[in-house]
Amino acid sequence: MEVHQLKVLRELGALGSVTAVAEALNVSPSAVSQHLATLQRGFATPLTRKQGRTLVLTDAGRVLADAGVSVLDAMAAAHNAVRDFERATDGIVTVSCFVSVGQVLFGTLLTELRRQANAPEVRFVDEDVAQEDFPALTARYDLVLAHRLRHSPPWPSTSLTVMTLAHEPLDIALPAEHRLAKKSSLTPEDVVGERWVTSRGGFSPHDVTSAVAALAGRPAEVVHLINDYGGVAEVVAAGDAIGVLPRYTSGRANDPRIVLRPLPGLRISRSIDILARPESLRRRSVQEVVAALERVMTGLMSDGA
Repeated sequence: MEVHQLKVLRELGALGSVTAVAEALNVSPSAVSQHLATLQRGFATPLTRKQGRTLVLTDAGRVLADAGVSVLDAMAAAHNAVRDFERATDGIVTVSCFVSVGQVLFGTLLTELRRQANAPEVRFVDEDVAQEDFPALTARYDLVLAHRLRHSPPWPSTSLTVMTLAHEPLDIALPAEHRLAKKSSLTPEDVVGERWVTSRGGFSPHDVTSAVAALAGRPAEVVHLINDYGGVAEVVAAGDAIGVLPRYTSGRANDPRIVLRPLPGLRISRSIDILARPESLRRRSVQEVVAALERVMTGLMSDGA
């Protein structure tokens, strides 16, 4: 059993297909299949099985993949120690972030890092994916900023480290002149009959709209599907519909055209988390970026409070 074989097995469990593993590891699909076949020869119990046209892990394969995490972590630590990599504060750190937070965070994070000597160089990529797809991004980036509604299933913790940056309420966004803007808080019955701008399925605003409709016992009239919070805010400001905006990171807390009102009965909030592979966090440069992210998020929440 070789370390690279364990890595291939782990990536198959995380990414879900031989093709995705090949792309992540920059090898051919046939090389991935060969590594899996060689690994299988060391075990009597099947490690993979066919599910339709896709190769997936069996229960035994998942056990081995989870056990291999500590092996890969140890090997990363040994390799980094030889190169003195762990103690280096500079270097490149790749960060993936979903769009709504990236718009208010990227520039502020760069400013924060420039204040310290020998700061890491950050490379940003915006990845606005459905909630269940965030963990797989850790195969490609050192740090992944992800969001989930607090009542939704937690992130997988066997192969990832999860650090919570913030718990952010999601509020109902109303035009400033709307008849409900005078109320300090709202109920599902107050808002279900309004025209709505919400997101596509798999994203937080869609979940909020669905919860409102369920509690009110009638469907909401969704007239616009917009995933970008900036676009949502402009539609709301124009008076055409109401929507859902995050309280601190939408950049609209001081927009005079919009008012944000909570739905206390639903207690809707999203968790903004950093997801990372354990071996990535052994690097001092990555730790420096995590600390800077925590400072920046604290400032954003203070400004929006």
